[in-house]
Amino acid sequence: MRTERTGTRRKPAIGRLVRRGLLIIALSVLAVPFVVPTVWMVAASVKPLAEIFAAPPTLWTEAPTLAAYAEAFTFQPFARQYANSVYIAIVVTVITLLVSSLAGYAFARIRFPGANALFLVVLVGLLVPSEVTIVPLFQLFKQFGMINTHWTLILVTSLAAPCVLATFIMRQFFIALPIELEEAGRLDGLGRPGLWLRISLPLAKPALSAVAILTFLSSWNLYLEPTVYLTSPELFTLPQALTRFTDAYGGEMWNTQLAAATLTVLPMLIVFVVAQRQFVEGLAHSGLK
Repeated sequence: MRTERTGTRRKPAIGRLVRRGLLIIALSVLAVPFVVPTVWMVAASVKPLAEIFAAPPTLWTEAPTLAAYAEAFTFQPFARQYANSVYIAIVVTVITLLVSSLAGYAFARIRFPGANALFLVVLVGLLVPSEVTIVPLFQLFKQFGMINTHWTLILVTSLAAPCVLATFIMRQFFIALPIELEEAGRLDGLGRPGLWLRISLPLAKPALSAVAILTFLSSWNLYLEPTVYLTSPELFTLPQALTRFTDAYGGEMWNTQLAAATLTVLPMLIVFVVAQRQFVEGLAHSGLK
């Protein structure tokens, strides 16, 4: 009897190990198209220009150099452009967190006529491509003298589609919170602002983390709007700056461009790796897949 029981216990354990091994192999194969280009970009950024197009191609170089990284900062005001992207992304993220948490809480907790219809109207913002609205927005910003300023990027990003998605995530999270928590706060004399600030917002850290990462990434990768609204190299953001690494003949400076691209990508990879647990947890609580 003991032998039979031991055998039946081993079979499910072996089955789980096999399934886990197959899952790891499948995920590793699927990760190759995403990991290899990033590894090649980092490796090519420390190669001399001649080795990038060497035949047969090599992944690593025997004589790595950081000359391309130094050239990225001397060829154009890359440090200033890097700072522009950082502070714009931070400001946009803070504004989006404030607006989306307030709007999401209002849609989740405050009952008023037409609330569902208004929320559907807000969600329509996700269906409107930015290319459709960029011309009228350009005319509007031009009338206010805001062209070639960072205010255009801050307003367009923090109050457009990323904010709509953030509002949806926050609404779904607040709906999932037990209403009894707020009822306890009401007994202590808290109003709507107090309930939002002292009870709901502290509990919404997973959703806030997901919104912060998505918003920061959206602002960090913004390309079309800076190209339309900005003309001074000192005001450029990183996606726009990456297109300007060309020599006197208009040819691409590949090693310098890859070095700048590596400096652009690595911060986002680090942020996501550090905060991926909060990111996944926030999306899970909001009901997104």
